[in-house]
Amino acid sequence: MQTKIKNFLIFVLILLLHFSYAQNNAKYVNVFIGTDGTGHTFPGPSKPFGMVQPGPDNRDEGWNHNSGYQYKDTLLLGFSQTRFSGTGIGEMGDILLMPYSKTKKKLQNSYYKETEKASLGYYTVTKKDDVKVELTCSDRVAFHQYTYPSKNANVLVDLQHGLRFLTDSLVLESDVKTENNHTISGYCKTKNWVTRKYFFTIEFDTPFFEEEKLPMGKKDKAPKFNLSFTLNESKILKVKIALSTVSVDGAINNLQSEIPHWNFEKVKNENVNAWNSYLNRIDIEASQKQKEIFYTSLYHLFLQPSNITDVDGKYRGADDKINRAPNKEYYSTLSIWDIYRGAFPLLQIIAPEKVNGIVNSMLIHHKAAGFLPIWTAWGQDNYCMIGNHAIPMLLSAYNNGFKGFDAKDALKAMVETSTKSHINSNWDLYNQYGYYPFDKLDNEAVSRTLESGFDDYCISQMAKKLNDKTNAIAFDKRAHYYKNLFDPETKLFRGKDTKGNFRTTFDPLTATSPMNNPGDYTEANAWQYFWTPAQYDVQGMINLLGGKDNFTKQLNTFFTIETPNPNKFLGQEAMIGQYAHGNEPSHHILYLYAYSNEPKTGHKYIHKVINEFHNNTPDGMIGNDDCGQMSAWYILSTLGFYPVNSSNGEFVFGSPQVKKAVIHLDNGKEFRIDAYNFSNETIFNENRFLNERKIAKPFITYREIRAGGTLKFEMINN
Repeated sequence: MQTKIKNFLIFVLILLLHFSYAQNNAKYVNVFIGTDGTGHTFPGPSKPFGMVQPGPDNRDEGWNHNSGYQYKDTLLLGFSQTRFSGTGIGEMGDILLMPYSKTKKKLQNSYYKETEKASLGYYTVTKKDDVKVELTCSDRVAFHQYTYPSKNANVLVDLQHGLRFLTDSLVLESDVKTENNHTISGYCKTKNWVTRKYFFTIEFDTPFFEEEKLPMGKKDKAPKFNLSFTLNESKILKVKIALSTVSVDGAINNLQSEIPHWNFEKVKNENVNAWNSYLNRIDIEASQKQKEIFYTSLYHLFLQPSNITDVDGKYRGADDKINRAPNKEYYSTLSIWDIYRGAFPLLQIIAPEKVNGIVNSMLIHHKAAGFLPIWTAWGQDNYCMIGNHAIPMLLSAYNNGFKGFDAKDALKAMVETSTKSHINSNWDLYNQYGYYPFDKLDNEAVSRTLESGFDDYCISQMAKKLNDKTNAIAFDKRAHYYKNLFDPETKLFRGKDTKGNFRTTFDPLTATSPMNNPGDYTEANAWQYFWTPAQYDVQGMINLLGGKDNFTKQLNTFFTIETPNPNKFLGQEAMIGQYAHGNEPSHHILYLYAYSNEPKTGHKYIHKVINEFHNNTPDGMIGNDDCGQMSAWYILSTLGFYPVNSSNGEFVFGSPQVKKAVIHLDNGKEFRIDAYNFSNETIFNENRFLNERKIAKPFITYREIRAGGTLKFEMINN
């Protein structure tokens, strides 16, 4: 009997150890990855898909500081409550607080770098005036904890502050009130990347005995305060900052609902638990380094889009009206030009409960604005980038079986977005010529034509599925407009004028972009944009080049032509030939080798990108993360597949980077990836097996993944 009890206890202990191991992938996250260089990530806390992201701001402007932070900086402006992760333009940075000690005021903006630590749900640093700062948060409320060297404490509250982009003054108007000696509330209207309103309440656990309003600049429209406190023996001051898009009452309700207490550790632990519920959805068998990069990538993927509803479901959208969201979900910070490629298809696998909410948010935006969103921030569109790539996201969700939105409404929104002209989309011009002529559109003419083709293809496919033959035919025709720009001489897509003449001065290696060297392409060159139609028409591209041999030759040329002095500000980073891993237009190209005569060459390049352009260091991300797209590429490529066509539910096989991986699906099933004879010096045989059945196709579908099973890769030596 004792032996049985002993064996049972050992069994339970093993289960508990396994459970604790499986439930703590959060420990592998290194929030500093991507904070040094062009990753533009940040080390402060956030919740998955949360509204607030408190963290340190080193500067409030400049391309290197779009998240407010750069790892190598040693000076602080303070700690603001909102920001974007990995974007190419700065926005947010609301409500800057700076605790400081008057006895060492000259040192208030510097800090001891060695004291800067961060993990999921937590950031801390000690300033050179000996004030220790600790940050955590819930979904809508930032929580600060300051420890001072004495009982005398001061806090600067700067409501004029923000992360600026091409502006010297952010705030258009404000209304700020001191409710009592614990609380300051109000709102600010700002104009930066978007024009928006944010409402807030700031609550201190200790009363301030003095409120000094500081002088305002000539263009300032919001106040700055210096608050003075006398602390108790602990010398600790705690602050909660709640935000809302709706009203001060909404912010107060958010604060009282989410953090009605002053227990900092409790909030920090709840934050970590929330992250583990997402990070534990995939387990991998890999080295410590690989796990750190992989789970940090998952973390970055889940940071945004942000649910900007209040706890009661209210939000302020594109029409500036207060609405109530279905299921209390309205998502913004939708970096659509980036995330439609890999991030959104990946979310459908590992966070399917978010998909209907994201889709409905885009459809609600359409009803308010008249067209689907392009790039949204705080509920408003900044119209950044080109194309209307909410369209492939809608088709992707429909193809993959999501039913929580009206498919007919989705098709209507897709058609209206692609027939009624709006910013960056002149449909009369596009339809008249069958392309955007560069003498009528002096910037991005080729890129806009090629990207519109993918959207047109998606509308055609959606129309077919809903038996709308008229739109199916019309948009299928438009989807092939890309061929009108094909130059048989250079075998690239080249700008044409209204008379049908190709642009005479043509350098296919020079990248162009609206804000830096304007031209026919968007943050890329002719070689990089050549592969855009292959996202939906690989066979058409093969035919255009004259067969698979020429298609293979074109790929090999692409990966071996070098560019002298590539410009990182135009996305020319992490280069292999003309492949620029640092920017999204290149991300699918590696996987086109699956359709060539040399699939193993693609595997070789995937290994190279994984090993040379991703690392578990602050500079371990080359190129903007762009709200999780760069991270999504890494996650999917580590697992061994990637969506060349992000709308049809297919994931093209690549080269898995781990021996084993398990995706824990929300339907209770598991999808496993097993790689046999694994080593860093191997590549994958073309023989692939799904559930022990050999399949010839070079891809696996979303529905096959959701059904569970095991994907086995047989590997051979290089």
